[in-house]
Amino acid sequence: MNYLHTMIRVSDPDATIRFFELLGLKEVRRMESEKGRFTLIFLATPDDMRGEGERAQAEVELTYNWPPEDGKAEDYTGGRNFGHLAYRVENIYDTCQRLMDGGVTINRPPRDGHMAFVKTPDGISIELLQNGVLGPAEPWASMDNSGSW
Repeated sequence: MNYLHTMIRVSDPDATIRFFELLGLKEVRRMESEKGRFTLIFLATPDDMRGEGERAQAEVELTYNWPPEDGKAEDYTGGRNFGHLAYRVENIYDTCQRLMDGGVTINRPPRDGHMAFVKTPDGISIELLQNGVLGPAEPWASMDNSGSW
């Protein structure tokens, strides 16, 4: 058995893709269904990619259900009881700084140099875990939590 992907529903594909690009993921492939009125966008880390357009070893599938022809798109609050996605990063401080510079709130800062949480534009929690050990560092060590994570 092989792990394939985790699917999350999104209300703004462009904003969500920008968020994941800040984390370092890239779009692997995309499928649109006019009849089904949805778009599937698959993202992966460069380490998981196999080749352009090919399924990666592990992916995040963004599912965008097109708005009904008569109006409003569905609201996906709270990630529909989804827990979180987790990624190991080479430098949690650099990653969190890049996210903050991109306008992302660090909900649980990496005070211990090991773990942080952020959220996608649709409120999906993303856990960032340091590869190896980094000691506590400012401004992260004294930064407060922001919202839920």
